[in-house]
Amino acid sequence: MNLPRLNMSINKLPFVLAVYYLLVINLPISRELFNILSASQAESIGFIISIPFFFLAAFNFIFQVFNWPIFAKAFFILLLLTSSLVSYSMFNYGIFVDYGMIENVFETNSGEAASYLSSYSILWFVLMGGVPSLLLLFTDLERESWKDFAIWKAIGLLSSLIVIAIIAGLFYKDYVSIGRNNSHLKKMIIPTEYVASTAKYINNTYIKEPIPYQEIGLDAQLKPEAKQAEKPTLLVFVLGETARVYNYQYYGYEKETNAHTKPYNPIFFSDVQSCGTATAVSVPCMFSNMNRSNYDRDNAYNQDNVVDIMNRAGIHSIWREHDGGDKAVAHRIKEMTLVAKDSDPLCNNDVCYDTAMLENFEQDTQDLKQDSIIFYHISGSHGPTYFERYPEDHKKFVPDCPRSDIENCTKEQVVNTYDNTILYTDFFLSQAIQKLEKLTDKYNVALMYISDHGESLGENGIYLHGMPYSLAPKEQTHVPMILWMSDGFAEQKGINQTCLRKAGKEQSFSQDNLFDSLLGLMDVQTKEYRENQDIFAACR
Repeated sequence: MNLPRLNMSINKLPFVLAVYYLLVINLPISRELFNILSASQAESIGFIISIPFFFLAAFNFIFQVFNWPIFAKAFFILLLLTSSLVSYSMFNYGIFVDYGMIENVFETNSGEAASYLSSYSILWFVLMGGVPSLLLLFTDLERESWKDFAIWKAIGLLSSLIVIAIIAGLFYKDYVSIGRNNSHLKKMIIPTEYVASTAKYINNTYIKEPIPYQEIGLDAQLKPEAKQAEKPTLLVFVLGETARVYNYQYYGYEKETNAHTKPYNPIFFSDVQSCGTATAVSVPCMFSNMNRSNYDRDNAYNQDNVVDIMNRAGIHSIWREHDGGDKAVAHRIKEMTLVAKDSDPLCNNDVCYDTAMLENFEQDTQDLKQDSIIFYHISGSHGPTYFERYPEDHKKFVPDCPRSDIENCTKEQVVNTYDNTILYTDFFLSQAIQKLEKLTDKYNVALMYISDHGESLGENGIYLHGMPYSLAPKEQTHVPMILWMSDGFAEQKGINQTCLRKAGKEQSFSQDNLFDSLLGLMDVQTKEYRENQDIFAACR
């Protein structure tokens, strides 16, 4: 069966694509510009009319540059397919696909990626990416001669530049004003932002020569008082996922989202800022000796972190993984990833609940002869499939949203589903504390919890996380932190709990403090330690 084919001059392709990108693919920035201009009364009618022509000329120029007979069809089909995904994410979730998001995408596993699939997202992809790609695939791109092709390409490029120059000459101040006051707009232009960010990521990760690995804290050792303690220290460190402080009962939230840990009266730190708005940034950043202001991914991945330094000092370390990877933090210690088993009642198909990670707790903590730390990297409140993070008997807040396209649920449903994940994380922490309490005769025990970043739940049309930090709403950067200590742990470490509880209520901290706070809490002495960044130092 011969399918009907279309015919079009290859010289017309860039303009046709420019029209499609202007009218369809770039719906997110069109909506944003409409909102900005509607709120402003100062813009001239001429400037407003010029905007679509400016974008049309700019897109035409860009597509002319990449329009060559040898690879035009394959290149633009790939561009259409990926652009439709970016358009969907930006239009429905308010996500900016910049360098940070591209980094997050490349480090996302298949399970996480599958959680974004829904009938709505598939329909969007098929209609906005698949259909035009098929039309292009079955279109014969005609070219008369290289000379004619070159002439028409030059005309296309030159005419685009002329249009851009005329508009810029007439309305330069208006464009500068809109751009200066709304710097996020450039991150919304499809395909320029995500293509440039992808190219930069590929270059930095796969092409650029890696920097040499650097060992730090080579002088690390336990303090004398730690070596002479009657019982070893056992710290459980829980690294949360996507929890925001505003949905914590401890923070003043009206729902009982901390009902499970409340009987244990943990110390709650109410003002803690994340290092990033995505796991790929926050996790390596918080465990490194760098602060958010000077964080560099390449350096973080190619030097020791606080986990390495504690391990070097003689602290027995285990990392249990349930959130798509440790982001190079635990590569040099014992690491185990939770694998779903059909026989495990805490697993459902390929998805396990976080409490399944505690099934090996007794094995991990049996006959420890040295100070030890067990890291649990939980899936916590990972979206958009929040409903998969808790079992049916822990669904307290209803109605919930049992689907991945959360933008099509009501605000109440989305928040209820998210609150159930916070409550289940709280249950996980309470179970870990219960297990630790049973070991107080053998060890000085404590539990510390901190989330990697927060989450948007539809405020101002924004969902999920991953926005550029400078533009991110507080819901994505304000995270909870909790510390529970046995009396023996507090006494052995010389920590004044009243002082620390007061600091948790009144002082501001960030993930920048974690590196030094862990060293201090585990009594590791090294020249890398900075007392002024240790949360606990002032209360010891």
